[in-house]
This record gives sequence, C-alpha cells and structure tokens, in this order.
Amino acid sequence: MNRQTDLQHIELFIDGRHVKPSSGEYSVDIDPATEEPIAAVALGSKADVDVAVKAARAALKVWGGMRAADRGRILQRAADLIEEHSEELIQIESRDAGKPLGGVRRQDMPAVIDTIRYYAGWCDKITGSVVPTRPDALTYTVREPVGVVGAIIPWNFPMMIGMWKIAPALACGCTVVVKPAELTPLSMLRIAELLVEAGLPPGVFNVVTGKGSVVGEALVQHPDVNKVTFTGSPNVGRGILQGAASNFKRVTLELGGKSANVIFADANLDRAARSAASGIFFNAGQVCSAGSRVLVERSAYDEVVDRLVARAKTIKVGSPEAPDTTMGPVVSANQLKTVLNYIDIGRSEGASAVIGGARIGKKGYYVQPTIFAKVAHEMRISQEEIFGPVLSVIPFDDEQDALRMANGTAYSLAAGVWSADIGRVHRMAAGLKAGTVWINTYGYTDVRLPWGGSGESGFGREHGEAALENFTEPKSVWMAIDQ
Repeated sequence: MNRQTDLQHIELFIDGRHVKPSSGEYSVDIDPATEEPIAAVALGSKADVDVAVKAARAALKVWGGMRAADRGRILQRAADLIEEHSEELIQIESRDAGKPLGGVRRQDMPAVIDTIRYYAGWCDKITGSVVPTRPDALTYTVREPVGVVGAIIPWNFPMMIGMWKIAPALACGCTVVVKPAELTPLSMLRIAELLVEAGLPPGVFNVVTGKGSVVGEALVQHPDVNKVTFTGSPNVGRGILQGAASNFKRVTLELGGKSANVIFADANLDRAARSAASGIFFNAGQVCSAGSRVLVERSAYDEVVDRLVARAKTIKVGSPEAPDTTMGPVVSANQLKTVLNYIDIGRSEGASAVIGGARIGKKGYYVQPTIFAKVAHEMRISQEEIFGPVLSVIPFDDEQDALRMANGTAYSLAAGVWSADIGRVHRMAAGLKAGTVWINTYGYTDVRLPWGGSGESGFGREHGEAALENFTEPKSVWMAIDQ
C-alpha cells in the first residue's frame, strides 16, 4: 500500500512559486508523536538545486542592488506577516518536529520574529569606513553581499535556527537557497510563501527539500553558491568543508555540543537543579547546547542528584498538543534508537540510571527523562553527544578538577557555572573553553549576542553584528586625488 496516495503533496519553492521536483518523487513526512504520516514532501535533486541557484543568482542583482532601507522595510513587513500567522506556524512546527505547543509558542516563535526584526534594522547600517593612508588619496572600505548563500537547517529548531541564518543573509543583500532537514521541512516552506507575500522579489528566497546526501551535497558543491551556513553534526560538517573546497566557498558551521553545567557546593542548589533539569530536558534534550553533563562538587553531589531526580519526576511527557506537556517525543525512529542505545551503553559502563532509562509506550518516539549517577568523566555517555533527554551527573573535587573535566571533550559550544563566589565564577568563565558561558543561569540566547563554538562545535559566529561578517565581503577603494 502506498502511504502517499491520500496525502497532501508539498512542492519545492523556487523563484517565487511552488514547483514539482524534477524526479517526481516524494518522501512521507512523519509525526513523531503518533508515527502517522503528515504529508508527502518533494524530494529535490541536483537538477532542482541548479534551478534554484540560477534563480538566486539572477535575483542577486535585484535584491543586492536595492536600496538598503527598502530591503529593511520588506523584512519588517515579513516580520509582521510571520507574527500575524504565528499560531499557524506554531501548529506546523509542533506537529512536524514533535515539539510541545507551549514551548514553540514561548521560545521558538518569539525568537523567529525578534531575529528578523533585529536584522531588518541592520539593513541600512552595514557601513564601511574611510581609512586615512596618504594625503593624495581617498581610501575607504565598503561591504558588499557575499552572493548566493546555501543555508542547511537542522531538525531540532527548524524555524528558529533557520531564521538565524536567513535574516542576516537577506539583510546583507544576499540571496538564499535553503535546504531544510528532511525530517522537518514544513515550516520553512510556509515561511517562504510569507516572505514573497511581504515583497521579497522572486528568486531571493528558495527552498529545496530532500535528502542531505543529494540536495545538501549539491548545494555545497555548486560553483555558483558563494557561502554555506550549516547547523548539524560534526561528521556532516567535515563533509561540507571538503565539498566547499571545490570553489573555496566561505563556510560557517554550528555543530555539536557536550556542554558542562558546573555546580559548586555554595550555589543555590535548588535553583541550580531546576535550571540544570531544564537545560537537558527542554526539547527532549535535542539542543546543541544542552547541559548534558552536570558536574557537581563532591560534597553536594548526593543532594544535587536527589534534587535533579525530583525535578525529572515533575516533567510531563506526552502529546505536543496537550497544554500541560513539558516534553514531547524525540524526532524520529532513528533518534529514538540512538538515545536508547546510549542508555544501554551507560549501564554497561557502570553508570546508574537513577530515574528513567526506557522508551514510553509503543506509539510515538517517547523516551523517559533519564539521569545517570556514578558517571566517570571518561565514559562514552560523558564524552559523546547523545541528543536526547539523558543527563550524566559527575562529581569533582575543586576548581581545577572541574575545569579539567568541563574542557575534557572535543566540544566547546557552551557551559554553565553555579556558585556564590564572584571570584570563582569569573575564574571559571575565563578558564572554560566555550563560546558562551552562563553564570548562575543556563540556556538563554539572544540574537544580539554572538553564538557559536570551536573544535567539534564548529567555527564562526551567528547572531549579533558578528553574523554580518558571514554574509558580506569587504572591498577597499583607493582613489587618487590630484594635488
């Protein structure tokens, strides 16, 4: 039986309109909460990517040549339209990614609107400077759009992380071809319609759905794509770097994380435990900066474990549509398998699952909130990114011991520190290898602050003024002045 027969067919979005995939093939988009099909989504091909890139290349002259203030006005209108349709987008995102409606309404949607408005305001403020060199010359710099951008978006925050890439690229005058994650393509296709309705010229924003091994690879290797921005796994990031070498594309990578949340005995332990639980169980642990390692000073270890277990017991796992749900399913059957496999690994390594450790039910990709105690720093569950609701709690003896373990993975995206000692938290912030350090809090982001990491967490920064560097090229102009 063909499951696609009675499903709505969702097409590609190229040059301002929906188009059928050249292959004529579609994949079934699955609801993670029910395992039921949602829609049949176009499987793009290398040929479709080529059409989209050509449209983006042609539109670059229009969009990049437009008055910057006019670009800003169009993006502000887009923000208004997205806000007007926010509840529709929330419903799409929740069903497609298995995210609780309350979380999307509280976190994802406001961030999407804030991001596009923030970068709309930047459009006419991307300036160069006059640089004095010698008296017989006028020398200055300008910033020009980098060109056509390939944006490859993850499945954990499709709208939010998508907008982190799209909004600054458009503000800088670039055109964009988006490749959404195959598991969660629907919200970006709806946003494409709203951007065109707001006045974006055809070809400025294109969406090609499909497999990463086909569409993503074609974008990365396309000679007319000038820039690739990617959020996802380190292994895929390595492949993107190799593919981008074909025409020396500029690349920004936001990859994995195994973030340490360090709790000293003098911290407010109740507040620290509440925040640490949120830091791992929010979005079912499918967050690059999830605080998946909680490092606790040995004298407070048992108390913090007890508090974390108590918090985990309050988490309501269930349907994303239910108003009291605080954690939904993981995104797919493969992700469910991965998470459960890591739970088995933790047990085999000698760690103790003090709560959780199993699948919930037989329908939907639900995993119990899981906390491992008696975790050693060297264990795989402490070193490898699980990307699920699984927390490792590790004891430490002093600041140096905490730093050694916090910095002792291949990742360096984020970290947290909890202590009442102001000198200590500043020493720790200086010593932690992380792009973001939270002190006596955890997990907050803002589009005005740079975001990114190094090592297996990638390179480059999104957010803030730093993101404008990703999508512009500086040009020096030297003009001789007759004496």
